[in-house]
Amino acid sequence: MTIRILLVDDHPVVRMGLRGMLDAEPDLTVVGEAGSGDAGVELAAAERPDIVLMDLRMPGGDGVSATERILATVPGVRVMVLTTYESDRDILRAIEAGASGYLLKDASPKELADAVRAAARGETVLAPSVASTLVRQVRQPAPPALSAREAEVLRLVAQGSTNADIGRQLFISEATVKTHLLRVFNKLDVADRTAAVTTAMRHGLL
Repeated sequence: MTIRILLVDDHPVVRMGLRGMLDAEPDLTVVGEAGSGDAGVELAAAERPDIVLMDLRMPGGDGVSATERILATVPGVRVMVLTTYESDRDILRAIEAGASGYLLKDASPKELADAVRAAARGETVLAPSVASTLVRQVRQPAPPALSAREAEVLRLVAQGSTNADIGRQLFISEATVKTHLLRVFNKLDVADRTAAVTTAMRHGLL
């Protein structure tokens, strides 16, 4: 059985290289190419491929959003992320969106072809570095939850607002702002405003 593949990447040269590698395999065939997330969603609905190779960061809708929409509209399709990015947040967002795999673009032709076949069999395929990141995330304690007001205060801190500025914008006293920040510091286990912002961003709280 031939595995039908759709390529979604905003770089024509990348798509050309992928097509050349995949079409060289007797059981793989590329049935379409799209240069944006939105175009990928439309083409997936029209072509009904078995596998979609999805870049993450593109104009016209990012890869995570496109993955969610394709999986919601094309029964049986499997979406594999193929990207140069391996940040913790990108990986988690893609897996949470339903991606069946996450490979980096430095994969060899054999690794890519084998990954496509594995995904078509219903397996989950992860690059070794990506698998390590997910294991580390699972082992880490869940990030603390900030209240809506605490997140609002910290978001304004991240924008460079002083306590007085924040108080005026939120119609609360400066003392109340300080109280919210102290609670944030305790929850995030940090000692100052800068550390609070960077830690919150790392945990995806901002």
